[in-house]
Amino acid sequence: MPETILLAQMLGLLLVIGALAGVLAGLLGVGGGIVLVPAFFFAFQTLGYGGPQLMQLCLATSLATIMVTSSRSVLSHNKKGAVDWDILRGWGPGIAIGAVVGVLVASAMRTEALQALFGILGMIIGAYLGLGRSEWRLGDAMPVGFRRLVMSPLVGFLSVLMGIGGGSFGVPLMSLYNTPIHRAVATAAGFGVIIAVPSVLGFFLVPIEPEHRPPLTIGAVNLVAFAVVVTMTMITAPWGVRLAHAMDPKPLKRVFAVFLTLVAMNMLRKALGW
Repeated sequence: MPETILLAQMLGLLLVIGALAGVLAGLLGVGGGIVLVPAFFFAFQTLGYGGPQLMQLCLATSLATIMVTSSRSVLSHNKKGAVDWDILRGWGPGIAIGAVVGVLVASAMRTEALQALFGILGMIIGAYLGLGRSEWRLGDAMPVGFRRLVMSPLVGFLSVLMGIGGGSFGVPLMSLYNTPIHRAVATAAGFGVIIAVPSVLGFFLVPIEPEHRPPLTIGAVNLVAFAVVVTMTMITAPWGVRLAHAMDPKPLKRVFAVFLTLVAMNMLRKALGW
């Protein structure tokens, strides 16, 4: 009976989390992970699950949802011819290697260290969302050669340590290298698949202590959260898309940047024990 009550409580929290994540993804074009990781952290902690591996549970479950949503997204974008397969082929192997290394590093880190990292990187992403300009450029084309060799694993590595897909790092990166925004968003969905698939396979092998593991968890991936959130984001993301077409999303993106910065700062505060 207690486990049934716990599952019902989890279901209620996760339905709300998935619905909000889907609307935000459709409205603002942000990756779900940047919302889901802190939301999962709050949900699991509220339900009484803590311990040194809580962030691993949040990262792994977030990446599992991204594996599905990014696959769906890249297929939809590909029907419109928006995916740049040359970028994906060139950057994919390095991103996948970085993702695998990210799992190895994340599995050895404590929750506080991963919280601090999420907080710092989240504030950087929030600052770019709020202050970045579409005309900013670092080059006329995506890097190749040695620069790609260094940068592509870094994208996969940092994404796994934050539990996010390709959008938060991939879209700004491609935009800074003169890739049109619609093409960047479409191709970043492919980054998300390349990041999520190997990392989730790795997180399936990460053991979580039984007392810190919610029901129906394999390795570090909670199947209840995965199923509920994927279902809800697929339902509510089109609502966000319709809202985006009905209003100017730029002011909302700035509001979200402030919200993300505050969430990241709160993560950092908790990591520091304040």
